[in-house]
Amino acid sequence: MLEQRKHQRFDLKLPIEVIHYSAAGQPKGETRNVSSTGVLFSPPVPIEVGASIEYLITFPKVPGSRAEVRLRCVGKVVRHEPNALAATLERYEFQRTRG
Repeated sequence: MLEQRKHQRFDLKLPIEVIHYSAAGQPKGETRNVSSTGVLFSPPVPIEVGASIEYLITFPKVPGSRAEVRLRCVGKVVRHEPNALAATLERYEFQRTRG
């Protein structure tokens, strides 16, 4: 069966932090793929389908730059896969930090 998607997915292995779900700090995981409407990632903590989450995806530093770029996202968990969760990307903002 050929899988057809509305939005292109990019296989990106990037650090991800779930920042608004668990009171136990900022658990870290890794993205598997990212699209304009969602993300598939290894869950740092168990999260149930339907839960609202806020997460940060950190992009690699550009050579010669001291700034780190993060994408702060809000979405919902929509699916579980073996060792992965899929979440929507409903709102986002870029954040730049000096390191």
